[in-house]
Amino acid sequence: MDDEYAKLIRRMNPPRVVIDNDACRDATVIQVDSVNKHGILLEVVQVLTDVNLVIKKAYISSDGGWFMDVFNVVDQDGNKIRDKEFLSYIQRRLERNSSFAPSLRDSVGVMPSEEHTSIELSGTDRPGLLSEVCAVLADLNCNVVNAEIWTHNARAAAVVHVRDDSTGCAIKDPKRLLKIKELLCNVLRGNNDFKEAKMTLSPPGVTNRDRRLHQIMFADRDYERVGRAELGRIEDKASRPNVTVLDCIQKDYTVVTMRSKDRPKLLFDIICTLTDMQYVVFHGMVNTGTKEAFQEFYIRHVDGLPIGSEAERERVTQCLEAAIERRASEGLELQLCTDDRIGLLSDITRIFRENSLCIRRAEISTKGGKAVDTFYVTDVTGNPVDPKIIDSIRRQIGQSVLQVKYDSTLAPKPRQETTMGFLFGSFFKARTFQNFKLIRSYS
Repeated sequence: MDDEYAKLIRRMNPPRVVIDNDACRDATVIQVDSVNKHGILLEVVQVLTDVNLVIKKAYISSDGGWFMDVFNVVDQDGNKIRDKEFLSYIQRRLERNSSFAPSLRDSVGVMPSEEHTSIELSGTDRPGLLSEVCAVLADLNCNVVNAEIWTHNARAAAVVHVRDDSTGCAIKDPKRLLKIKELLCNVLRGNNDFKEAKMTLSPPGVTNRDRRLHQIMFADRDYERVGRAELGRIEDKASRPNVTVLDCIQKDYTVVTMRSKDRPKLLFDIICTLTDMQYVVFHGMVNTGTKEAFQEFYIRHVDGLPIGSEAERERVTQCLEAAIERRASEGLELQLCTDDRIGLLSDITRIFRENSLCIRRAEISTKGGKAVDTFYVTDVTGNPVDPKIIDSIRRQIGQSVLQVKYDSTLAPKPRQETTMGFLFGSFFKARTFQNFKLIRSYS
């Protein structure tokens, strides 16, 4: 009865969205007011992320039965959103009464699908892994039409959409799917691997692909930090996110403050992780600078209680660090654009492997018969790639086919600051320094 009553209240009070281009000099301001429910913040942020908006600032308040958030957003070029048709589309998406549905283009779990089969992979990361996976799929006449691959803390996860090359449709034959699973699990199962390799069909329902990758990584416990010495890499502690957990004793919240390099989809990744860990953000603020992002959230568990144990605090800290790091653009960004064909991805990744490149993250897509793929690569030890090797690869693949887009190793490092919790200094007027007890700081 309580659930039905909550649904009735939401139907009677659909979300109210106000978009203002005059309130802020350098950003479009989007205000969302709605009946509060668990996960609504993630749904709103997901809509803004789906339409490729960059969130520069945000003010979050969802105490009680009402949700009121303000977002300062710009486009990918840092400009206000001026297109009236696009603004109207954003407003319709946010005001949709049947919840903020994810874009099907970036979704998984739409099973069964006539167009493709969606499979999920997880296993131990190693140099050449993606090349081996692509070779298996090519040998089995599976054409990769879309995919996203993440690596973090010696683990790898992927969501891959494949089609039967002969029919151009989804693969449904159970025997063939079983064979694909067996061969891919053999590839994913590294030597002396202490964790299980997995290949599964995406579950029923509609789930944002990025959120599903976070869930796969979380289930694989990639947040348990592996020393970079084990990976043959030198750890740069200055580049790691700083996550600090405090108790707001007077207000009965747990306060989580994060400082990290700014990047696209950072807020989505953090809110996604908190939501899937069953935490609710009651108040918060986001502020991004030229290179850094500061975020401060006042949270409780869905049962209404703040974090209550040292083990829980440590786990939340580790999981938020992992959420920030998974999508970090590590290494050299390469973009491939050419006519799509069966085995193309296998050939490209084989060339990378033969030249000792390690793929840290990849986004694979096909549009109108064209393959548009992005790879983030380092050498096998995690260090920058020799430019001579990149030149050689580009000559082999084609100078116009493979372009160098960005090198994260050339970006300036963010300045280091020690002041924490300053973003919300005036949010609670009754707050004083004595109201807070520093629980633990993990850097």
